[in-house]
Amino acid sequence: MARLLVVHHSPTRSTRALLDAALEGARHPDIDGVEVQVVAALEATADDVLAADGYLLGTPANFGYMSGALKHFFDSTFLQVGGALDDSGGAGDGSGGGGTAKRPYGLWVHGRYDVTGAVRAVTGIVQALDWKQSAQVLEVVGDVDEAALESATELGGTLAALLA
Repeated sequence: MARLLVVHHSPTRSTRALLDAALEGARHPDIDGVEVQVVAALEATADDVLAADGYLLGTPANFGYMSGALKHFFDSTFLQVGGALDDSGGAGDGSGGGGTAKRPYGLWVHGRYDVTGAVRAVTGIVQALDWKQSAQVLEVVGDVDEAALESATELGGTLAALLA
C-alpha cells in the first residue's frame, strides 16, 4: 500500500482547518490503496520520510519564512533522506533526493499578510531533495474561507490519488 506522509505545523485554528481539509481530501473514500500518515513537524523523522511514497507539507508563514517546526523537520532529516547542496551551500541542482528523488509533494502555506518567503524557502529545500512538485502550492493569505478549504481538500485528494 502506498503511503502519503503529511508533515505539518498547525498551531492555529486557520492552519488546523487547512490540515483537516487536506486530510479529508487525502482520505476520500474513492481513493483506494493509500495510507495517510499524519505527523507533526517536530515529531517527523527521516524514517517517516524514507517509508513514504509522497509528501504533503503544511506550514504557517512566520516572519516571512516557514515555521520553525517545519524548518526543524528539514534540518533533522535532509541529509539522511538524500538531500544535496551545491558547493556554495545552495539548494543544489536537483540531483539530490537519494531514495526519495522524484517522489511527489504538495504544499500549503497560510499567512496573515504574505507567504512569499515561506513558499520560496520550502520549494528551495524540496528542490535539493529532488522531490517532484505535483500540485500548485496552496497559498492562503488572510482569513481561511470556504474557497481555501476546498482548495486544501483538492490538494490532499490530488496527492493521494497520484499514489493510488
